[in-house]
Amino acid sequence: MLRTQPRTALDWVTVIRQGISSAAVDALAQTLRLSKSELAVALGIPERTLARRKRESTLNSEESAKLLRLARVVERAETIFESLEAAIGWLKSPSAALSGATPLSLLDTDVGAESVMDMLGRIEHGVFA
Repeated sequence: MLRTQPRTALDWVTVIRQGISSAAVDALAQTLRLSKSELAVALGIPERTLARRKRESTLNSEESAKLLRLARVVERAETIFESLEAAIGWLKSPSAALSGATPLSLLDTDVGAESVMDMLGRIEHGVFA
């Protein structure tokens, strides 16, 4: 999906600024077993905008950053739960530690994503989450 494989955090900045291929949206939706509508909500990007970007073939930098944020959380959850299936299940399940929200529902904002990543860190270290 990416034109080049970023090696460092600064390489990711370049990728985001250039825009990620809109094909990555479809790939992530398929991986997470989400409808386009569900993915649009998780990203905080209107569904019509995602449809327009598909025609244009590239996300803008803000949309690319949101897509990358979601992908990074999924990757972290998969690492911690040692399975993509378990990670997806966790992301879609309400959590008392998140006031009953699902982790996926919080990823449309930076603060929400940070809260989810913090919770994953606590789970990884065996701290009650």
